[in-house]
Amino acid sequence: MTSTNEQSVTLSSQSDSGPFDGDLNWGELVADLNRLLRLKTTPIGMKLFETAAEMEAVPRIRRPSAIHTADQIVSMASRLHWTVGITNDDLVGAQCGAVLGLRPHDDEWLSGTHMAGVWFETVEDSSVHQQAMDVVPAGRFEAMAVSPLAAGRLDPPDVCLVYANPAQMILLINGLQWSGYRKFEWGCVGESSCADSWGRALSTGQPSVSIPCFAERRYGGVPDDELLMATPPRYLPKAIAGLEALSANGLRYPIPPYGIQTDARAGLGASYD
Repeated sequence: MTSTNEQSVTLSSQSDSGPFDGDLNWGELVADLNRLLRLKTTPIGMKLFETAAEMEAVPRIRRPSAIHTADQIVSMASRLHWTVGITNDDLVGAQCGAVLGLRPHDDEWLSGTHMAGVWFETVEDSSVHQQAMDVVPAGRFEAMAVSPLAAGRLDPPDVCLVYANPAQMILLINGLQWSGYRKFEWGCVGESSCADSWGRALSTGQPSVSIPCFAERRYGGVPDDELLMATPPRYLPKAIAGLEALSANGLRYPIPPYGIQTDARAGLGASYD
């Protein structure tokens, strides 16, 4: 049994935004995001490593002393401001490591038997879910680390993770669409939606937005109102430039309510006339 989505994706560092030259000022990028979007959660980076030794060489890296979900590891960076590294041995079960490509996508994992009767009615439904997930191909990477972007310890990270409420997130998407417009189309696998965020962004090299799932909220502490964008770092300057342009047009966060019974022509006229 082979994962269809695993066959269709490869870890990529190139995209339609142009090549990434690795020369970004992480502190300035984070300051710009916070100024334009007023984020309440720390933007972080995530990086995969071919060996555990490479991961352990990251400055001020912490290694967990207990077994965790990947959601918890991510939130140690985004909510505690830690730099944390893991291998598959640090993760509970098979799901988290499989999304990151740290363990094989074997027949047992693809069967979905561990999710049948819990998240899906039948083993068949569970198996379809497993094969629908966007995951990093297994066999290349042995470790992963996360760290606050502004710390600059993963230089560059493979992907950046930005948690935002829906109003902030749509403006971040609008910023990406300001120049070189394209329609973004994302899916939702439901539970294990880390496959919709860092799984898809790592495996396709494209920005991806997800609705954090039950596990991300229960174990990772993601608040009810937050969505997650995972994106290769080369997209951040493009998004910030777009947000700056939108802000100059009066389209900025927070979005002030105009009033549901007010004549809309004056408000719209300020932007379109």
